[in-house]
Amino acid sequence: MEKSFKSGFVGIVGRPNVGKSTLMNHLIGQKIAITSGKPQTTRNQIRTVYTSDEGQIIFLDTPGIHKAENKLGEYMDDVALETLAQVDVILWLVEPSAFSGAGEKFIASKLKLTKKPVILVMNKVDTVDKKMIPEYMDLYRKLYPFDEIIPVSALRSVNTDSVLEAIFAHLPEGPMYYDEETVTDQTQRTIAAEIIREKALRCLKEEVPHGIAVEIQSMKERQRPSAGDSIWDIEAVIITEKDSHKGIIIGKGGAMLKRIGTQSRIAIEEMMDARVNLKLFVKVRKDWRDNAGILRSLGYDPKKV
Repeated sequence: MEKSFKSGFVGIVGRPNVGKSTLMNHLIGQKIAITSGKPQTTRNQIRTVYTSDEGQIIFLDTPGIHKAENKLGEYMDDVALETLAQVDVILWLVEPSAFSGAGEKFIASKLKLTKKPVILVMNKVDTVDKKMIPEYMDLYRKLYPFDEIIPVSALRSVNTDSVLEAIFAHLPEGPMYYDEETVTDQTQRTIAAEIIREKALRCLKEEVPHGIAVEIQSMKERQRPSAGDSIWDIEAVIITEKDSHKGIIIGKGGAMLKRIGTQSRIAIEEMMDARVNLKLFVKVRKDWRDNAGILRSLGYDPKKV
């Protein structure tokens, strides 16, 4: 008897900085979503695809659900919550803790309205005493009647195979939505912008708040007959909210911007498997996170702004 093929959409939700993007990148075996130590790194819904003989999973990574402080924050929350209605299975990522606050209770209240299978993934279990994990799991059982609870460490690849097994157990039979080679629906242009933003966040650390964005102004392939190959010319702008932050991003003698550019170029070349000529600029757009027009121009198209 031929084995059935399962497929469907899986939403990854949770509070900021719990490791959603790290887990998704690990499950598909390739880095697509950017990661950093700062919360709210993911701003849009990102689709990635895992395909095996058993079936196909389309992951929808979402921004961390948090108390919004500006229009960008409201948009990010809307994206995360709307994802719940679009999927077949929900992964709720949490950190191991003996405390659940208003944020966890809010997410649980939204999950109760979905009537979808919900798997609790308790991430970062390598950071706590293993003896305490059952207690933390019991705490979350009081918040929601989960279909399964799986303790993992996405960073160290601990028990992540169990997440895939649990997902397939709850997915319906279905078609192959994407061909076997597809790993994301994100364009190279979008991924390039996200790579630059990630490198900027990592290089700047705590010096500049989270209010930066990246806009790709041009991205063109140029043939080089003399070298017998081609190169991609990319011009991108790092957008910040304050004049004082512009100087920090550029750095003394342009050192910081050069560092961000070098790290970004190497990562983009790896992603595109091609030579890249990257030029970075910095512009100030005051309070851009509360400006509906700027948000839309950057690809954040909230319905409520």
